[in-house]
Amino acid sequence: MIADDSGLFREGLAVLLERSGFDVTGLAGDGQTLARLVAADPPEAVIVDIRMPPTHTVEGLDLAVRLRREHPSVAVLLLSNHVETHHALDLFGQTSGGIGYLLKDRVGAAEELADALRRIVSGQIVLDPAVVSLLVSRPRSPGPLTRLSPREREVLALVAEGRSNQGVAGRLGLTPKTVETHVRGIFGKLGLPDDVADNRRVLAVLRYLRG
Repeated sequence: MIADDSGLFREGLAVLLERSGFDVTGLAGDGQTLARLVAADPPEAVIVDIRMPPTHTVEGLDLAVRLRREHPSVAVLLLSNHVETHHALDLFGQTSGGIGYLLKDRVGAAEELADALRRIVSGQIVLDPAVVSLLVSRPRSPGPLTRLSPREREVLALVAEGRSNQGVAGRLGLTPKTVETHVRGIFGKLGLPDDVADNRRVLAVLRYLRG
């Protein structure tokens, strides 16, 4: 389902996603309409703009938080022209995955959006690099994150963008084995146990975002 106050944008987005193999089961121009549609027939995922009627501030973010609380199986992708990292932490703070935040003008192709949707439906976190950059620059209080080395922070920032070890290696010019060592070090410093029941990459990202 798609919620965006621009009728042309949401209709066009629906067409692009259907061409990529998705079933678009609902369109809404405001948060209340989307909430009713989801309650009546929960989809696998929703795409929500951040600024929607009536005040065009953070209605979409408030809706995303509400949907994840009331329908935890529904993945949420924020797709917006605006970066709202402070309010977005409310969304990141209540979930262990299945969320994404991309900027409209940085999504280069329908395939890129389709890939992001499939990843959040599978329980991953997908973040635009611009969002990650602002989160990285936020002042941080003392805590586990302060124990990370500058290189480990770089690695964790790229993991927060949804990159695999191979992708991180390519971006930083490291070998995959070196990245794996850094990732293990990050898990250790953040106190994340070696528990197959938990996705430690997701937990590490969430701790990073909340730190």
